[in-house]
Amino acid sequence: MRGYLHLLSRLSFLSARRRFELYPPFFLMRIKVIELAQDWSMARIRLPLNRVSANAAGNMFGGYQAALADPVPALACLKRFPGYRVVTKKLEIDFIRVGNTNLMLHFDFDERTAHTIEQQLNEKNRSTPCFMMTFVREDGEVCTRIKNTVAIRPKDYVSKHE
Repeated sequence: MRGYLHLLSRLSFLSARRRFELYPPFFLMRIKVIELAQDWSMARIRLPLNRVSANAAGNMFGGYQAALADPVPALACLKRFPGYRVVTKKLEIDFIRVGNTNLMLHFDFDERTAHTIEQQLNEKNRSTPCFMMTFVREDGEVCTRIKNTVAIRPKDYVSKHE
């Protein structure tokens, strides 16, 4: 798997959106990147509802939503702030309505947040921003709200909790 991921990252003829779709867990989930800004300031990713992703009631498994929402802000921060280690620190999910159709993940990385992160990295060499995302059903209704907190640290950072 590690070799596959290394190869995938080196295939420069593939767009970032295609490499994301080919990442093994997302490939198996059959996600489709609909829109992705070059700087990762915005992403729209379709998560299909199918026999594998549906629970016994026919609605989207929450774990599918969590799996897709987990890495997006971290990847966006890696793109915007290269040279740092970025990991998801906390993922909070609020299921508002059932996900009974294909879902669209809406991620936006506004310039104010980017500026705040840059300021914190310059001053403290670390930042722990929160990003809000939503999953929207095909009827336009928000079904899930996600708060994703990422930890941006120097590459050689060692947590005191490890």
